[in-house]
Amino acid sequence: MTMLGPLGFTAPWLLLGFLALPILWLILRAVPPAPIRRRFPGVALLLGLTDDDQVTDRTPWWLLLMRMLAMAAVILGLAGPVLNPRGGGAEQTGSGPLLVVMDASWSSASDWTQRRQALDTLLTRAERQSRPVALMRLTAPERAEFQAAGVLRSRLQGILPEPWQPDDAAVVRAIAVLPDGDFDSYWMSDGLARASRAPLLAALEARGEVTVFESPRAHYALLPATYADGNVLLTLRRLRPGPEAELSVAAHGLDPAGNPAVLVRAPALFEQGASETELALALPAELRARITRFEIEGARSAGAVALPDDSLRRREVALMAGNENREGLELLAPLHFLHKALEPSADLLDGSLQEVLPANPDVIVLADVATLAPGEAQGVLDWVEQGGTLLRFAGPRLAASDVSRSEEDPLMPVRLRVGGRSVGGAMSWGEPKSLAPFPEDSPFAGLDIPPDVTVSSQVMAQPDPTLATRSIAQLTDGTPLVTRKRVGQGQVVLFHVTANAEWSSLPLSGLFVSMLERLAVSSMPAAPTPEDLAGTIWQPIRVLDAFGRVADAGILPGVAGEAVMGDSLGPDLRPGLYQGEDRSLARNVAGPDMAFDPAAWPDRIAVEGLSRPQETPLAGWVLGLAVLLLMADVIASLALSGRLTGARAARAAVVGIALLLAVPQARAQEPGLTDDAAILAASEVTLAHVITGDAQIDDMALAGLRGLSDVLFFRTSVEPADPMGVDLETDELAFFPLIYWPVTATQPAPSAAAYAKLNDYLRSGGMILFDTRDADVASFGAASPEGRKLQALAAPLDIPPLEPIPQDHVLTRTFYLLQDFPGRYAGRDVWVEAAAPDAEMIEGMPFRNLNDNVTPVVIGGNDWAAAWATGARGTPLVRMGSGFAGERQREIAYRFGVNLVMYVLTGNYKSDQVHVPALLDRLGQ
Repeated sequence: MTMLGPLGFTAPWLLLGFLALPILWLILRAVPPAPIRRRFPGVALLLGLTDDDQVTDRTPWWLLLMRMLAMAAVILGLAGPVLNPRGGGAEQTGSGPLLVVMDASWSSASDWTQRRQALDTLLTRAERQSRPVALMRLTAPERAEFQAAGVLRSRLQGILPEPWQPDDAAVVRAIAVLPDGDFDSYWMSDGLARASRAPLLAALEARGEVTVFESPRAHYALLPATYADGNVLLTLRRLRPGPEAELSVAAHGLDPAGNPAVLVRAPALFEQGASETELALALPAELRARITRFEIEGARSAGAVALPDDSLRRREVALMAGNENREGLELLAPLHFLHKALEPSADLLDGSLQEVLPANPDVIVLADVATLAPGEAQGVLDWVEQGGTLLRFAGPRLAASDVSRSEEDPLMPVRLRVGGRSVGGAMSWGEPKSLAPFPEDSPFAGLDIPPDVTVSSQVMAQPDPTLATRSIAQLTDGTPLVTRKRVGQGQVVLFHVTANAEWSSLPLSGLFVSMLERLAVSSMPAAPTPEDLAGTIWQPIRVLDAFGRVADAGILPGVAGEAVMGDSLGPDLRPGLYQGEDRSLARNVAGPDMAFDPAAWPDRIAVEGLSRPQETPLAGWVLGLAVLLLMADVIASLALSGRLTGARAARAAVVGIALLLAVPQARAQEPGLTDDAAILAASEVTLAHVITGDAQIDDMALAGLRGLSDVLFFRTSVEPADPMGVDLETDELAFFPLIYWPVTATQPAPSAAAYAKLNDYLRSGGMILFDTRDADVASFGAASPEGRKLQALAAPLDIPPLEPIPQDHVLTRTFYLLQDFPGRYAGRDVWVEAAAPDAEMIEGMPFRNLNDNVTPVVIGGNDWAAAWATGARGTPLVRMGSGFAGERQREIAYRFGVNLVMYVLTGNYKSDQVHVPALLDRLGQ
């Protein structure tokens, strides 16, 4: 490219055309030679006559100038002018291969649009220089293959960041799959410091020149919310200290009507030079319970979003005692130790049962409350059955009452003996009893028992067949200390000792608080250790994408408990909310121990950012100006010749306006289905293929579906419209009954929104034919590049269990009778939805009642599009075998395509033949 100041030219030799402009000026200005004068007497009769239509004998200077400017604009436009040809990207001057390395983490998401524009500029320049380009995302490293820059440009919309950072394992894998040979590298960094960068940078420098791209935009992180001193505390961090800045933090959740809304919005101020600030929000418990996420408004990254879990939602606990009047002896009050244990982590309610039940608390604690009024007992029982926890403590009143003696009380977990038991007192020969280790199935399992915790009195449980299963804590002599039973969706728990220190030293120890936490009486610990969660499975409920958008987890598998809190975020552990047996945990991108420091690159590495002016091609604008000048020249010429009057002027004006309106239509077609194409696809049977970005494969897929549509038109009652290509990111899929998806090793994975559309399409009756086109070298499930890519592409899809097509599948007889399904290759491995386990052969029928529903996917690798593909004249585009055998294989491939389309259009009508014997038997025939 030749540079002239800020302008560059892709074809500078065309500028030599400016040398011809003076010659053209002379030609246009030249006057024809004067005619020879001969006097003719009859001319005297014409003297004095005037001509209404006068034509000038010389071209006006302004018209000549207009024509010169039009020709200059044509020459300039064809020379390919580019404004700031090196703006927005690295000044790559080499001609060899170029590897683009992208961190593609959550920190890149806030300015992803600008990053994609910079990458588009870089690829445009590489395309002009005929440089092969490869792309590698460190958050999901795969072997990078060099290809034409234009092919990679067509796939930019599918390149998205991930909501995690590249860890050490990802960098090691990236180094292992680097392309062979020498190449230059362009590293699009997310700006965060990581020790794992050093070995990758060394590996890239060993292959060629390395240039780094970093955005100067400020990056923010929001740490998980905590609760302290009655306030919700939010900690905000920014990557680089700077001037004073004010941000807005919003708390999203559900309003009282259940609609998503911003519940709270508050400003957070970064002081001059500060990199961290705190925001305290005083929120009532009811409002805290409805918050689903906090976010820094305008940041657009997963690191700027914090999902709350049970550690933020303080439980509401109602405390009631049988006798609270202890004449000012605070330490002997029945509820004193419960207040001390629960106040830091729960919201305590005071009042009678009639007053607190309408508030629907999470827990009701009854300390030495023996008898409830009938109305109160029924109300508490209904509340427990709906999920409440009733926690009862023994005491003198309960020991002296008749509650749960002859028969078990609904609000007691076990039957009780008359009176209490006293050990280690003045009137007892025994010593106080200590606690036995908690059994493995107890909610207290794993808690350490202090040796100084002893019990001197307790209420005893009546022996019962259910006592062993309801006892969750015991003394060393085997007598129950804590019993529990399930009532509906809730539970009733009884401590067989008092809530104060009269009968035991348990309320004086930290074990008392831990036991209340395990019973979900108080808020859960904010950050359990991996060891605490070992052996459990946590199911993701909601997950975050890199842009901070919350989505349903769908069919993502469960995660081991030790991995939820111990492993780093990645494809198998996404940031989001995870549900356990009795609580939820949030894994956020930003955590208290997260390193949030700017990256420091060696001095030898060139670093650039978004501050440079972006590259702007000017050829289209200049050629458009030339067209307008030529149109003006035509109008001016007509006016000078006197032909632009009356109706002619009106017609010329209409033509000019039409031409002006037609100029914008000359632009390249925008991606996505046009309105006309969408209407056609909705009104006619239309087959579609997924646009992969590889022009050769996409053209073959379109030609294949065109050939199949022709066969359907001539052989069946189906009259398809012309097939179309669909962009999974932008196009509506519901118009197409069948989508052919050729799988390539280098195509990017669709976005989360595209996967949501694909799952809706599959669930609503659509079918996708996956074709890995590798049956000549691999079978289904083999480790070919296309097979691995198919596994990665299909993982987020809602695909049922699969099996090879059985011989009596409906697909084998929908229109033609088939047992093989060849394409360009004749592999037998074609997979469909597995049949139900109870599918059986029906007497008198040649096949089972298989696949009552149409399979949503068909997977194979026989390259069916190549076998179906035809040219404009209907001739096959790809040769198959030789002679009759090859044409026979092509014919069977067509028949498979016909069966496939008829199957997706007509469903299981062939399978319904299994009911014919029963129908005939009912009809008596």
